[in-house]
Order: sequence, then structure tokens, then C-alpha cells
Amino acid sequence: MYQIKPLGEALGAEVIGLDPSRELTEDEANALNEAFFDHLLLCIRCDPLSAEDFAEFGRQFGSPQLQLLRKRRHGDVPEVSVLESTYNSTDDKPSDMQMMRLSGWHTDDSYFAKPAKATMYQSLKIPDAGGQTRFCNMRQAYDDLSDEMKTRLDDLKTVHSYDTMRAPARAATRNAVEAEETPDVVHPLIRTHEDTGRKAIYLNSNRTDQIVDLDRAESDALLDELFAHVTQPKYQYHHEWRVGDVLLWDNRCLMHSVNMDFPVGQPRLHQRLLLEGATPV
Repeated sequence: MYQIKPLGEALGAEVIGLDPSRELTEDEANALNEAFFDHLLLCIRCDPLSAEDFAEFGRQFGSPQLQLLRKRRHGDVPEVSVLESTYNSTDDKPSDMQMMRLSGWHTDDSYFAKPAKATMYQSLKIPDAGGQTRFCNMRQAYDDLSDEMKTRLDDLKTVHSYDTMRAPARAATRNAVEAEETPDVVHPLIRTHEDTGRKAIYLNSNRTDQIVDLDRAESDALLDELFAHVTQPKYQYHHEWRVGDVLLWDNRCLMHSVNMDFPVGQPRLHQRLLLEGATPV
């Protein structure tokens, strides 16, 4: 039986003694789900998995959801996406890290009507320095709001777009089919977790465009205030990758971003699996 060791005060736990090549027993799966709901992010240390084994391991936590951009899907296992963020030349690396899309705080797939509930991510190659993935606990950030602010936010809804001019860096280009699959959607600003009943602030600085029924100036001011609140250091955990690390995190109550300041020419390569979610409420 595996052990659970917290990784940080804000969120996250390491799962010690879990073999991803072995199917979990029912008791193990139930205990692991409880740990996931408590810590919001789990880390399993192992060697890099084949795309087939990675997908098989992920299916123990939910049903895979295809990555939107076809060019990132694995050729033999399309539910797995291959994500490379290597700087191949000095021209690829800007002096302002905000111009790198991955630097923006985001939650995966919020531009879908049914965003992925969780993301599973494994490091295949990592640079010598930088490249950490940072996470924010949006559940705790909600809990810490004043009662007056909770009342103000509870019934608000936001428009999530594939891209928004609020983000300093532009999104990856879609083909015509992908654009048709991603019209703007509306989600609650405060999301209730369907498994725990806990509330969390549901934001995505790369995709949340505007609060419904507020003018642009008022919407921007409130969104900026919330982003400043949720990204306080006390809500954050920064993951220092080791080759082979598998992270499973909850998109319903976490945001994440990447420290894109790492050396030119050093590869940064991961594989990813998205797990189907429900319509946010």
C-alpha cells in the first residue's frame, strides 16, 4: 500500500510506493481519490512511461478527453498529447516572460462547455534550471474571502474565450474545425466541486474574458482584484520536476502556470492526458 506525504502547505502530496504499471485495487483507488480531493494535486515518482502505459494509468482516474489541437496529439495514442516548450534558439526566448503563453495563470480546457476535470502530466525531458510548474489553490482562496465578497461573487458568470486580449500572449492558432469546436462559453465565477461540494474561484487569466452583465472597465477591475488575491504566495505550490514525475491535478479548483525562464537549447518535454469533466455549476 502506498503512503501520502504532503508536498507543500498550500496544496499537493507525493504518493510514495505507487507502481503506475499495476492496476489499483478498489481500496487503493478509493484512498487515492480521497487524497486527491484533500490535496488537489498528487505526484507519483516513476520512470517515463510509454504513451500507451501513460494513458492506461490515467484511465484509472477517469475517461480521457481529446486535446483540442490535433497537431499535439500523439500519433499512435491520440488521447495523449505531446507538449514541448524547448527554446531552440535565442530568438525563441523573449526577454519578457509574460509574452510566453504558459507563463499566464490558467486552468485547462475552460473554453469548453465541459472542461477537463483533471490533468495528468509527466515529465520526459527537463532543463537544468527553471521550468517549474506553479499551482494556486483556488478553493482556499475562496474560503478566505470576506462574506461580503462571497455574496457579491456567488451569482456572477464569466465568458471564457479560446483567447482574450486580457492575456498578454496570444493563444496557439486553431484550424477551422478546432475554431468551430470552441465558441465562447459562459461559466460560473464561483464553481461548486461536483465530488466534494466545496466552492472555488474559477478563473483563467488566458481565457476568462469578461464578467457577464458588467461593463468592460468594471469587469476588468474585479477580475484584476481576484487574480491579485488568488496568486498570493500563501496559496501557491511550485513543483520542481524530476524526469518521470507524474502529476495529477484538479482543474476545478487549481490554476497553474510555468516558469518559462530556462536555458536555450535544453529540452523541456512532457506528455499530457486530460480527464473528462462536467458542466461547471
